[in-house]
Amino acid sequence: MPPTLVRDLMTVGVPTCKTNTPIVDIARFLVTHNVEEMVVLGVEGEGVGVVGYEQLVKAYGREDVKLLTAEMVMREGVPELPPDIPLTVAAQMMKDMGIRAAYMMHNSAGIIYPAAMISYRHIVRHLGAESEAELKDLGIEAERKSPLEVFTERRDEARRKAGIK
Repeated sequence: MPPTLVRDLMTVGVPTCKTNTPIVDIARFLVTHNVEEMVVLGVEGEGVGVVGYEQLVKAYGREDVKLLTAEMVMREGVPELPPDIPLTVAAQMMKDMGIRAAYMMHNSAGIIYPAAMISYRHIVRHLGAESEAELKDLGIEAERKSPLEVFTERRDEARRKAGIK
């Protein structure tokens, strides 16, 4: 049986925020969506850093914590891993780098942005899965909504929140 590769479990699509996003909004997002961290995007849409639980806890004791933005607390750089390495190698590399999530980057018109991610959560899900069926929502083969479906859902949610029918 061939080894499980990063691409077999990675999540396509990465949670992102702008540099000026308040960290309280990031905290809400991480908890609500049960994700490790968010990639902070620069002006061109490129990944410039990450904000996760570690950065938020470090900022927690500050008096001005509610005024802080992603740029003020982010860990600079976006850790990368290739999608075609065995998951066991990826887990060891993440441990060695001291990170809980790594990203697969995509280059579009010279802008390098995060396209997919793998995290400790993925690895632990794989460990605990009783069958491959439990992991069908992960990896490049996973069924995903089309960009139009995602757009329509977001638009409808925004309209609902604004009280527009």
